[in-house]
Amino acid sequence: HVPVHHHPLGEKLPPNINLNLPCLSLNPFPLVLSLSTLVIRVCFCYYSISFDCTVEHQVFDLSWRGQEHNSENFELSAIIHFFFLQMMKFAWDNYKQYALGKNELRPLTKNGHIGNMFGGLRGATVVDALDTLYIMELEEEFQEAKTWVEKSFDLNVNGEASLFEVNIRYIGGLLAAYYLTGEEVFKSKALELGEKLLPAFNTPTGIPRGVINLGSGMSWSWGWASAGSSILAEFGTLHLEFLHLTELSGNPVFAEKVLNIRKVLRRVEKPQGLYPNFLSPVTGNWVQHHVSIGGLGDSFYEYLIKSWLMSDKKDSEAKKMYDDALEAIEKHLVKKSAGGLTYIAEWRGGILDHKMGHLACFSGGMIALGAEHGGEEKKQHYMDLAAEITNTCHESYARSDTKLGPEAFRFDAGTEAMATRLSERYYILRPEVVESYVYMWRLTHDVKYRQWGWEVVKALEKHCRVEAGFSGIRDVYTTVPTHDNMQQSFFLAETLKYLYLLFCEDDVLSLDDWVFNTEAHPLPVNHSNFKPKASVQ
Repeated sequence: HVPVHHHPLGEKLPPNINLNLPCLSLNPFPLVLSLSTLVIRVCFCYYSISFDCTVEHQVFDLSWRGQEHNSENFELSAIIHFFFLQMMKFAWDNYKQYALGKNELRPLTKNGHIGNMFGGLRGATVVDALDTLYIMELEEEFQEAKTWVEKSFDLNVNGEASLFEVNIRYIGGLLAAYYLTGEEVFKSKALELGEKLLPAFNTPTGIPRGVINLGSGMSWSWGWASAGSSILAEFGTLHLEFLHLTELSGNPVFAEKVLNIRKVLRRVEKPQGLYPNFLSPVTGNWVQHHVSIGGLGDSFYEYLIKSWLMSDKKDSEAKKMYDDALEAIEKHLVKKSAGGLTYIAEWRGGILDHKMGHLACFSGGMIALGAEHGGEEKKQHYMDLAAEITNTCHESYARSDTKLGPEAFRFDAGTEAMATRLSERYYILRPEVVESYVYMWRLTHDVKYRQWGWEVVKALEKHCRVEAGFSGIRDVYTTVPTHDNMQQSFFLAETLKYLYLLFCEDDVLSLDDWVFNTEAHPLPVNHSNFKPKASVQ
C-alpha cells in the first residue's frame, strides 16, 4: 500500500486515491486500485494508453491512440514491465517450489513432470528460463537458476533424447546465458552437451537421426517418421547453435556437420522448389512429399534467414536458399480465403490442405525480418504479406471465446481461421503468434501489435493462470476451459519473453545485434567487436 504522493503516477491522480502495489511474490496482480475500477491516462512512448483496472478479472484493459512522444513515458513503462515481471516471477516461483529439477511444472497437481524428450536430462524449465530471468533483471531468481545449473545439472544421463529439443532448449539456452553474462559454467555445459549430440550424425549422408541416447551415443529415427526418415525442421534447426559451438570451442566439427546438411539439401531435387518434411538419412532423398510451414518444416526456413543475419549478412548461400524457398511457398502455398484472410496451406503431393497450425504463425515475423533486407519494392511486398499472415493468426485468437488461438485452424466448408476438429482446439501456452507481433512491432511500430499482445496477456491471466502457475487449456472455444496441468518450459523461454520484448524499447536485444533461436534464446550476430558481457566489463 503506497500513498499516492509517493508513487510516480501520484501527480496524475486525485489526491484521495491510493495505489495498492503488492510485492511481486503475491499472487493477485501487480496493480490493484482501492476503487474497483479506475482509469489512469498517461503517455507512453508515442501513444496514449487507457488502463481500465478491474479487480474481478485481475487484468488490465488498454485502449491505444497515437500521440506525440511524451518524455514521461517511463511511468507507464514501469507499470507494464512490473506486470510482466510479476507473471514471470509467478511462473518461476511455482516451478521452483513444486518442480525444481524436473523438466516442467504441473500446476494443478503441484508437482513436476519429466517426460521422455530429453534423454534423462533434467531442469528444462531452468535452462529455458535463464535468459528471460536475466533480461527481466530478476536477479535473485536468475541466481537460483544459475546455482542449479552449477550444482545439479547432470549431463551423464542415459535415455532417449530428441536431438532437436535438446539443441534448441538446452544448448540454445546455455549459449544465450553465456553470451548475456559471460559466466563460464554456461559455456562449458553447452560444449559438453554438444559433444554428446555428435553421434547422431553418423549416417551414410551425415543427415542426423532424430533420436539419440545421450549415454551410449546410439541414434535412430522416430518410430512415427515415414520409412526411417529424418524431419526437416529437426535436422534443419541446428545451424545457429552449432556454429556458435565451433566458435566457442575452436572445434570445426560442429560447423562441418551443419554445413554438410546444407550440401545434401542443395543437391537433392526440390519438387516445385519446395522442401518436403521427410528425408532419408541413408539415401538423402525425400521420403514423401508433404510440405508444411508449420510443424515438421517450420524452423528450417527460420534458420535460413537467421543464419544469414547471424553471419552479419555474409552467408549468401543461406540467403539464396531462403529467398528461393519463400518464392516457391508464395507461388504454391499462400492462399487467400473468401473472407480475405491470407494463409499458408500445407501441400501433400500437389494437393493442398487448407489449414494453418499455430506453429506456422511464426512465419509472419520471419517474412517481415527477411523483407527488411530486399529492394524497396520487394521489401514492401513481403512486409504486406507478413502483415496479412500475422493478421490471420490474430484472427484465430480473436474468433475464439477465450481470445487464445487453437493448435490448428482451417479454411474450408465456410470456416475461416477456426479449428473444426476437436483434436485441434487446445492451446498449450504457445508463443508463435506473439513472436510475430514482436517482429511486426519492431519493424513497423504499428501500435496494433502491442494492443494485440495485450489481448494475449489478458487472456493468459484470465484463462491460463491457476493457483500454482500457468496451464494450457483443452478448448479455446469455451469460456470455462479445462486445464491440461502443464506449464511448458517454452512458456518461460518464449511466450513471456516475447510479450516482455513487445513492450520494451527496440534496443533491448536489438535485432541488429541478436538473432533468436527457435526457442527464443538470443544469440549474437557475428560482429567482429562482440564479446560476452563479462569480458567487456
